[in-house]
Amino acid sequence: MQFIVKRDKQGIFKFASAQSEIGEEILSRFEIATTEPESVFLLQNNTLIKKSSAALAIAAELDGFWKYLALLRFIPRPVRDFVYDWIARNRYRWFGKREECMLPTEATRKRFLDNSLFEQSS
Repeated sequence: MQFIVKRDKQGIFKFASAQSEIGEEILSRFEIATTEPESVFLLQNNTLIKKSSAALAIAAELDGFWKYLALLRFIPRPVRDFVYDWIARNRYRWFGKREECMLPTEATRKRFLDNSLFEQSS
């Protein structure tokens, strides 16, 4: 999330934790258990996209050279998801893990979905 916030200057993306009430509601609508291994999900046009497909769709909208990663969508999804899972399993070893959570700014807090926003779009 922090990676996206820093590179999404237009504020296109909104966030919800999978364990939050709205996150659980969204995942249950698509019959995905909240116990599923960590993954990024993107709700786009009433379709839930996950893993490498979600990451590449997000990258396509980010500022800078990240948008060019979207070209990787031409690699077959099973191959992309295999690499995605490998990176996910090793990311803390490679990039470290913070012991404390980021304190969101007011602008970042406004990017989190709450139930009232979800109910309006139903």
